Amino acid sequence: MRCIVLNSTLAMESVLTSTQNAAASSSTAETVVSVRGLTKVFKDFWGRPKARAVDNVDFEIRRGEVFGLLGPNGSGKSTTVKMLLGLLYPTKGHIEVFGRSPRHVGTKARIGYLPEESYLYRFLDSHETLGFFGSLFDLPPDQRKKRTEELLDMVGLGNVRTRVVGEFSKGMQRRIGLAQALINDPDLVILDEPTAGLDPIGCREVKDLILTLKKRGKTVLLSSHLLSDVEDVCDRVVIYYGGKIQALGTLNELLAKRDSVRITTPALPPQTMQRVLEIIRQDAAADSIQVDNPRQNLESYFLEVVRNARANSSETSGAVSGNRVAAYLRGDAEKSNAPQQILERLTAQEAKPVEPTPAPAPVEPPVNKAKLESLAKPTEPVAAKPAEATPAPSDLNKANEKLSSLLGNKKQ
Repeated sequence: MRCIVLNSTLAMESVLTSTQNAAASSSTAETVVSVRGLTKVFKDFWGRPKARAVDNVDFEIRRGEVFGLLGPNGSGKSTTVKMLLGLLYPTKGHIEVFGRSPRHVGTKARIGYLPEESYLYRFLDSHETLGFFGSLFDLPPDQRKKRTEELLDMVGLGNVRTRVVGEFSKGMQRRIGLAQALINDPDLVILDEPTAGLDPIGCREVKDLILTLKKRGKTVLLSSHLLSDVEDVCDRVVIYYGGKIQALGTLNELLAKRDSVRITTPALPPQTMQRVLEIIRQDAAADSIQVDNPRQNLESYFLEVVRNARANSSETSGAVSGNRVAAYLRGDAEKSNAPQQILERLTAQEAKPVEPTPAPAPVEPPVNKAKLESLAKPTEPVAAKPAEATPAPSDLNKANEKLSSLLGNKKQ
């Protein structure tokens, strides 16, 4: 591929016109967040002004829009988010979320929030954590269980669902934190540094999730210091500095260079390139023309390397890449998959009941009929042994006399 960059003002008129048309069409969309004259002043113990965190801020966030909130540390981003959530009271100004005060209970039920630091109960496992947050929104047990399983698979924690959250790394805590922010299927999702601590795969999955929520008509407020992530997903951004808005608009309005045009073509033969450059040099100075080869960004290259490693069945003991976005977050997933499910049921063979296999009959040993007959014959009575004859008394007397005579001779 060849990339040619040259200076031009007239060639950007069409780009500017399309940007203005897009802005005009988006202005008619429903307003989800409206901020007018928002100001927040922190005071010391004596009531004296200590810091003006937010100073007279105005902006709107529309339905189905990904809105980026940017600025250096201490510029007022987190203070603005807390006021949108009803956690802080503004010093002055007006805030509306879905046409109501941000402190309205029904409004809070339509918001999903991922804070900059994940505040989770460290002795609950990931399954119990999502079940707890689901119970706060009064989700039915069956729906809560189903969403928990889908979210754990989506954020890549399905294989560690029984580990307590206190053992998770920072990246894994961000994953479970993102899941809890989506358990109620919110209409407004506020993400404060959602990719902090995540690996490049997790970052890409979070950005894909944000784009999926946008397609479904959800509104996303993204606060991040990673400008590349913001550039990939945001429609409009606001840049804070010193509590004030320094820039506000679409990415095309803020980033497009109106004085140059980029032309990207397939690799051309040297003769063709020479002819193209000769034509361009007729209307542009030679030092204002740059010709080089475009390259992919590091994120795309990294994901390709990991994808190849996974294809080669390489194992890992860390968090794995999550499955596709949970069905209830896609919204139309169940509807689109219904015909396919019906077709699968119609074409599937009916399962036949499996009959139990009879146990084999015991094998009897062969019968020895001759031995059986001999045992069956009656046995002859055994003749009793004749008892020994008892000696008569006369014989006993003779024996005693003889014994006495022998004993008398012995004494002599």
